[in-house]
This record gives sequence, structure tokens and C-alpha cells, in this order.
Amino acid sequence: MKLVVEVVEAQDLIPKDGEGSANAFAEIDFHNQRSRTRSVSKTLNPIWKQKFYFTLDSLESIKKQSIEVSVYNERKSFPYRNFLGRVRIPGSGVANRGEESLQRFPLEKKWFFSHVRGEISLKIYISPDPDTPPVEIEPEEEGEKRVKKGEEEVKEFKKVATTRHISKHQSSSPAAVPVKMPALSMSVPAEEYKLKEARLNLGERWPAGDKQVSTYDLVEQMNYLYVRVVKAKDLPPNPLTGSVDPYVDVKLGNYRGTTKHFEKKTTPEWNQVFAFSKDRIQSSVLEVFVRDKEMARDEYMGKVSFDLNEVPTRVPPDSPLAAQWYRLEDLRRAGDTKVRGEIMLAVWMGTQADEAFPEAWHADAAAVQGEGVFSVRSKVYVSPKLWYIRVTVIEAQDIVPVDANRAPEFTTKAQLGNQILKTRVSQSKSLSPMWNEDMVFVAAEPFEEMLVLTVEDRVSPGKDEILGRLVLPLTAIEKRLDHRPVHSRWFNLERYGGFLEPDPRRRELRFASRIHLRICLEGAYHVMDESTMYISDNRPTARQLWNLPIGVLEVGILGAASLAPMKTRDGHSTTDAYCVAKYSQKWVRTRTILDSFGPRWNEQYTWEVFDPCTVITLGVFDNCHLGGGDGGGNNNGKPAAKDTRIGKVRIRLSTLETDRIYTHSYPLIVLQPSGVKKMGELQLAVRFTCISLMNMVHLYGQPLLPKMHYVQPFSVSQVDSLRYQAMSIVAARLGRAEPPLRREVVEYMLDVDSHMWSMRRSKANFFRIMSVMSGASAMLRWLDEVSMWRNPVTTVLVHVLFVILLWYPELILPTVFLYMFLIGLWNYRFRPRYPPHMDTKLSWAESVHPDELDEEFDTFPTSKPHDVARMRYDRLRSVAGRIQTVVGDLATQGERLQGLLSWRDPRATALFVLFCLVAAVALYVTPFRMVALVVGLYVFRHPRFRSKLPSPPSNFFKRLPSRIDSLL
Repeated sequence: MKLVVEVVEAQDLIPKDGEGSANAFAEIDFHNQRSRTRSVSKTLNPIWKQKFYFTLDSLESIKKQSIEVSVYNERKSFPYRNFLGRVRIPGSGVANRGEESLQRFPLEKKWFFSHVRGEISLKIYISPDPDTPPVEIEPEEEGEKRVKKGEEEVKEFKKVATTRHISKHQSSSPAAVPVKMPALSMSVPAEEYKLKEARLNLGERWPAGDKQVSTYDLVEQMNYLYVRVVKAKDLPPNPLTGSVDPYVDVKLGNYRGTTKHFEKKTTPEWNQVFAFSKDRIQSSVLEVFVRDKEMARDEYMGKVSFDLNEVPTRVPPDSPLAAQWYRLEDLRRAGDTKVRGEIMLAVWMGTQADEAFPEAWHADAAAVQGEGVFSVRSKVYVSPKLWYIRVTVIEAQDIVPVDANRAPEFTTKAQLGNQILKTRVSQSKSLSPMWNEDMVFVAAEPFEEMLVLTVEDRVSPGKDEILGRLVLPLTAIEKRLDHRPVHSRWFNLERYGGFLEPDPRRRELRFASRIHLRICLEGAYHVMDESTMYISDNRPTARQLWNLPIGVLEVGILGAASLAPMKTRDGHSTTDAYCVAKYSQKWVRTRTILDSFGPRWNEQYTWEVFDPCTVITLGVFDNCHLGGGDGGGNNNGKPAAKDTRIGKVRIRLSTLETDRIYTHSYPLIVLQPSGVKKMGELQLAVRFTCISLMNMVHLYGQPLLPKMHYVQPFSVSQVDSLRYQAMSIVAARLGRAEPPLRREVVEYMLDVDSHMWSMRRSKANFFRIMSVMSGASAMLRWLDEVSMWRNPVTTVLVHVLFVILLWYPELILPTVFLYMFLIGLWNYRFRPRYPPHMDTKLSWAESVHPDELDEEFDTFPTSKPHDVARMRYDRLRSVAGRIQTVVGDLATQGERLQGLLSWRDPRATALFVLFCLVAAVALYVTPFRMVALVVGLYVFRHPRFRSKLPSPPSNFFKRLPSRIDSLL
């Protein structure tokens, strides 16, 4: 069933934009489902005629709910909207489909002092289906429409690129003449994408005097009943089979946990822990049954009962409660009749701070069975230690070529796992080639692969003949901890035998030649973060090079709210959410909360901080590996399921004040092929504690990366390759843990696709540059207004200040620094109060074109039809052509500057040299103050003394030659 709300129009609204009109839009809220209309500009009688569909739980539920429709005025500055009025319609009066009618509702106030007028026209009814289901478009038709639209864009780009009459300011940027693109319709107001402060009572629910409060105070206390089933002994065998296959059932009300069973064992050992949330306890008696697993029906062997009122409470850091033996009670007889057999148990009340919490079976995950049990537990992972293997191939000697009648073309290939690098062909055509080239690989401890080097002869294009091979274990390679040089060594190459041809009859021919190498292991710093600017650690791998920590980062992962449904199970939508946090080498994963759109984790984690200019990343995912069901993995030949991303949060530590607890709800924003979407909110409590303020201040003046990075830096192509290899290694190693941290999670947390082309990112980066340059451009505009005497008072004051500084030049630098000091103090009152978060406007995610989104989510290489790919290629060429023109213009100005003294234009250079001689003599005999005064007064002269024609120096500079004449 659907609730349909058609927003038709509004009349006689209050003007709010300062021009006697309003930019009105309507927002509909029904049972935590929100939608909004488009904004209609410059009118007090907006017409929308838009329909919105809301999901109903049942026909009875709507009678207890209401529909709220609010009208706002949209603004570009803060506050981003003004309230114009609202109406509330009770759900009990909603008509069915076919019985609806257009109704007018007077707008009401939200607050007592609100000034509201006007009315809004609505149609509200219940429909079993949406009135206008989306029209299915065939892929071919959709592609044709996209191609047609793209060709129109390309024509517009070409028109802009070929236009010669562009102003000076426009020609300086590639986005000077933007092409208008239709924007995606927004269903979420902009305020929903912003950070919200959460009012939480952290630590207040922990009992007074609790020792754990000081180290576990960023989350709310959650009480659990823990049952540890250790082992059993003296279990009676089954009289029919003569053996016993025991297992244990732990039952509390409607919740039941089961241990694994052992075959034919009278003294089993389980050592499993069961946790029952105190908020969900429905019984006052805990029962532990021991059962014998049989083919037809499992037999009860005995039980142990506990009164929950008598269960002791344990508070860490107290030692774990000791388990004890309990005699089994007979189920078939009343009273306290005992049977043969005993079971060792420990039962206590505790919190999530208990050591047993991460490994325990939780009652709220009772539906998970089999291998899926391991994937719902909270875990801590550690990234492998990464090392760079730097191989310098210097030369080789006594190489025996395949064909002695041709000039050899020797190359060296190095392979480490799936990493393969090759040198260039040696320029020396002798049998002792020289290369002197560096090759860098990434490896992780413990080292599992071997480094294989082969010397090859390129006998023909695409065919290389192996002439010798060297296999080196990484454990035998020297580790370099500083920038001191590594000594080179000669290694013998194997031509036969070994890995190439293990034929014992030809071992006498094994030695062929030798190769000269310089090879070492260097401590890697996290290259997988380096190129994305989301660095979480700057330390080298070698612990000997670490400094002392300067602080501690504590994060309380409280929970999530209003998560979007991610899948369907048993006919209803659901989400099984867990959170992953990554900082430095430590990854943490919370437990999975099943079938909840508002999971409460309340788990707290701690990291040591070695550099405040680092970022912690947190991501929320939907668990699709619970065993069986829809997300069970590889079922019936289907591909393995992947955990679905829900959203991500980044927090830069340097933006946090020390010793302050930040409690905020972070919106989980995901960019999908259909546009930007809010998937819910993540509630966090973050505290950054400083250990030594002096060490932190000193750290701001230190290099970001170890000294080796600056002594022997990597090229841009090497950084990209190393980052990808490091990410692959980390994903493979974390995927081998139990439970595995899967590859799709690691890739999303490390932004593996951040280097891919995106029109949206390109526009966002361009406008970031324009925003950075806005301060300089504002300063230039102000100087232009001063020189043009737009405000005579300001111009006169600038003249006075200019003369004072000119006569007392020693005051120039103190005045500049004092001015910046005062600006800094003035801006302190406007400092950000919240940590920065993902901005949909800055990312250009709110107004992105649908085809640009489709291109961004396309595979690499592309999987689109030829026509679509051709259209996008033409669009990319047009944009790149405009960028190429701007870069060419900058190069032309630089070459003209060089042409002043290059005598490329003899007359221009002669004039400039003569001018330099006259200027030197004039500046020598004239006091500097007088020269500066004349120049300043000339720059600030009144407009009536100005000419509209360009100045002679500008004309002279534009006539200078450049090398553009030599381009093809």
C-alpha cells in the first residue's frame, strides 16, 4: 500500500527573499519518510504539481499517524531556508484512491511569533500501486537518448572552444563559459547532509565508583548475562548405541543458544560463551540442558537451572569469574533427583567492557547458524608490515646469447608475486650489458614470495629468450633503516636446473653468467594512503625509527539511526549493519546487529597517535555473509555476495580540540548511479587526548615522511603502482583472517578508485581552486576600487598609509604581521565548532548530470556501447582542449618573459636593454622613496587621468615572440 501526496500549489505566501517574493518549496514528512518538491523562484503563488509516494506498514497504522507538509523559502546563504508555514493532516481522514479531491489548507504557525499567511492545495489518498509507474526504457532506446543528449553537449563545448571573443577573465579558466546541464531532483533537503550534534549522556549510566568508567566512558553501558560453558564429564552413554554425541542448549525465555556437538565423547570441552542482553530478558530462570544428538530425536541427558536474582555481577578489571562443576538434574523426575554426569559452568552479569564480549554468542544473532556465526562478531585486525624492495640492476657479465650472429638486446625482468618490472634494453651491445636502473616492489611480513630475476634476450618483438635466472628469498635481503648506502653484490645466474629446467643430467651447465645488483629492504610508510591525502599513519615500518606517541585517540561507536533497507529477507526489507574503523595499522570491526535500522553497538576503541595531521576513517556496511538466505554467498552457482557499503565518515585529528568529547551524528552519504543519497546517520563519540603538548608543537615543524622518502623519492607512476600493490596485499592478508575483513570493505575504506576520471570531481577541484583564489581576487578588486576612486575616503586613507609606510619602511613588515595577527584574533570567534564532514555541495554531488554519474560508475575499461563511449570521448576531448588552451596561454606568457633578453626579436631586446640601462642610471641617482612615491601615485591616480587604451608596457609585452610559432 502507498500513501500518495500530490502537492499542487500554494497561494499568497509571505515574501522572504528581500525582493517582495519567495523561492518556495514544500517538504512532506510522514512517519520518518521525507521528500521535497522542486524550488519555484521569484513568486508568491508557486505551482508544483508533484506526486510523492510513501510506504505504509498497514491500513490501521495510518490512522494513528499524521502527514506534515511544510513550506520554506530557499536561500543561498545561512540560514539556508525560511519557514513560510505548515499544515498537519490526520491520517484517519485520508481517502482511498478514486475518492480523493483537491483540498485547500490554510498555513499554520510553527512558533508563536511566526508570521504566516497563505494556503496550500493538496491531494492525499491511499493507493495499492503508484499512479504512474516508471516507464521501462529499453537499453538501446536509453543509449540513443544519452548519445543524442551527449552530442548536443559536445556541440555546445565545441562552440565555446572555438569562440574567439571571450573576455580576459573567461579565457583564464577552463570553466569560464559553463554549459548548463539539468540537475538531478533532490528528495532530501540540504540540512539532512549536515553534521548534527547528538545530546548523549555518556558515562552517566555506568555505576558510580566503577573502575571501568575512566577507560570506557564514551559509550552507554549495556548489561549482559554471560554463560560460559566449559566442559562436561562422566556423561552416561546411550543404551542403544553405547556412545554419546553431547552438546549443550542454553535457554533463557524465548532465546536459545547451542554449542557444537562432539561425536562419541563422554568428556567434551566446549569453552563457549553466550551473552543475553538484559533489556531483552523475558524470564527469571536460566536453564542449561545437556543433550545427546541422534538421527531421529535428540535425547535430554540432564539440566542445570539458575535463578537470575542470584547471579553475581562482575566488573572489569576484576579477574574472570571461576567456573565450577554442577551436577545434572534429571528431566523425567520431579524434585532434585540427580543423574550421572557433571558440567562446568560460569554465570555472571557484566557489560560490554567484559573480555568475553567480543567472542560471545549473542542472543540478538540467534538466527545466524554455521560459518555465519564468526562473521557477526567484533574483531580487531592489524595490517601487515609492508616493506619496499629496492632492486638496482647495475650490470651483467659473460652473457651467452641465443644467436651469436645477431646483436643482442639484453633486458632484466624482476618478479615478486604478481608484481613484474622490466628494465630497458641495454644500450651496450656487448656480452656485458649495463642498465643501472631501479625497480621497487612492495612485500609484507611474513615474506611468502621469492624475488625472481631473469636476464632475457629480445629475439623478436613479443618474444624474449631467458638466458639466466636468479631466485632470492626475501629473508636473505639486507634491511636498510636509514639513508646510508647499501653495498652492491655479484650473484651467479642459473641457466639450467633450478627453477628453469630441473634436469639433474644437465647440472654441470647450470652456471651461465653473473649479475651485479644493489638490493635492500626499506621500511614502507603507508603508500596506500599517501596519494589520497587521507593519511592515517606516517611512521616507517621499522619500529627502531618510531618516535614516542604524542596522544591517544578514543572513539566510541555508539550506533546508527534511520539506516536505509539494503536487502530483502523472508519477504520484508532489512539491514544487518556493522561498522569498520581504520586508523594507522589497526582496523576494528564491530559486531553485526541483525534486522535493525537503528543498531546500537556501544563499542569503544583506542589508538596511539604519532602525528595529529592524520585521518581516521569509519565505514558502515551491510553484512551479506550470514550463512544461508539471501546473502549467504555462493549458493546454487551464484556469485559470492559482497558486503554492501552504507556510508563513510572521515575525521582529521588536527581539527579536534584536545581533551574534548565530540558527540555528533554523521550523515552517511553515498553517491550512487541515481545520484547522491543519505543512507542514515552514524553516532560517534570522539576524544583526542594529548600526552605532550611540546612534542605535538615540535612535530609541526618536522618532515611528514621518513628521510628516505626525500633522499630517494619515488616518481608519480611508482607511487600509483606501489599504492595499488600495497592495497592488494593488505586486502589479501585481512581477507585471510577469521572472520575475514573482505576485499570490498578494504577497497572502500582506502578509496581505491579515487584516481579514476570523473567529470564531477574535476568540476569540484576546479571550483576548489577558484575558492582558494577568491581571497586574492577580492584583494585585487579592492585595490581596483581604490585606484578607481570608487570610495574617495578609502582612497585618501590608503594614500596616507602608503606615504607613511614609504617614509618609514621599517614599519612595513611589522604592520603586515600585526594585521595578520588581528585577523587571526577576529576569526577566532568564527572558528568551526564541529569536525569537518563530507560536503555534498563541495563535491558537486547534488547537481551532477545523470550521464556524468553513469560515466563515473562505468567499469574500466568501459563496458558501454560504442556510441556512448564515442560521445564521452568527444566530450573529454573538448574539455581537455580548453584546458590545453589555458596551459598554452600560461606557457606563452612565460616564453615572452624569457624573450626579453634572448634576442629572438632583436629590436625588442635592444629596446629593453636600453631601457634597463636608463632605468639603472635613473634609479641610482633618484632616491628610492621618490621612485616608490611616483609609482604609487601613478597607480592610484584618478580615473580622469586614465586612458582606456592598454599601457605601452602591456603593448610591448604582448608583441614579444614565443615558441608557439614553432608548434605543429
